[in-house]
Amino acid sequence: MELLNLHRIVDVTAAEGPGLRCAVWTQGCSVRCPGCFNPQTWTTKGGTRLPWQEVADQVSRARDEHGVEGVTLLGGEPFDQPEPLGALATAVRAQGLSVMTFTGHRLEDLRTRPDCAELLSSTDLLVDGPYLADQPEPSRPWAGSANQRFHFLTGRYDPSVLDAPNRLELRIATDGSVELNGFATTEALEALLAPERSHR
Repeated sequence: MELLNLHRIVDVTAAEGPGLRCAVWTQGCSVRCPGCFNPQTWTTKGGTRLPWQEVADQVSRARDEHGVEGVTLLGGEPFDQPEPLGALATAVRAQGLSVMTFTGHRLEDLRTRPDCAELLSSTDLLVDGPYLADQPEPSRPWAGSANQRFHFLTGRYDPSVLDAPNRLELRIATDGSVELNGFATTEALEALLAPERSHR
């Protein structure tokens, strides 16, 4: 049974791709883009190791309980764990759900790697390319920098989904811990956390 090394799972989000989605962040990244939003996911240490089948069951529950239309695989770098994620993506697609995958690699390079074949064939929407901090994305949702490309690998989605707005979600747990997901500029985050807003 192949284990996934995961950073976290959010059962339902509207900020990580088309529609409501279950988002799965992997732990471990060999790309390590300067200025990355999630540098805490670079190391392979500190993640949670789960069988991919268990994650597939969690996605299924998210579909039943929250109406998610698919799963988004982020990182970290999903293609550092292509085989168990490929099995997960195949299982998710078999449930009638969609798969969106982010990678710091380029599609042309991934297609030369046999270990990536299943994950690529089970991905509906791929966002590829390293994050480049000096090329901020001005308009498209979900992409961090303008060099990143959207590949519509199946007929599930088309470029009209890129009309969606960028969203930022803030979650406050019962222990007071705060988690953010989605995309926001540094300016937007500073405005959100500005002291004059703290009393509201």
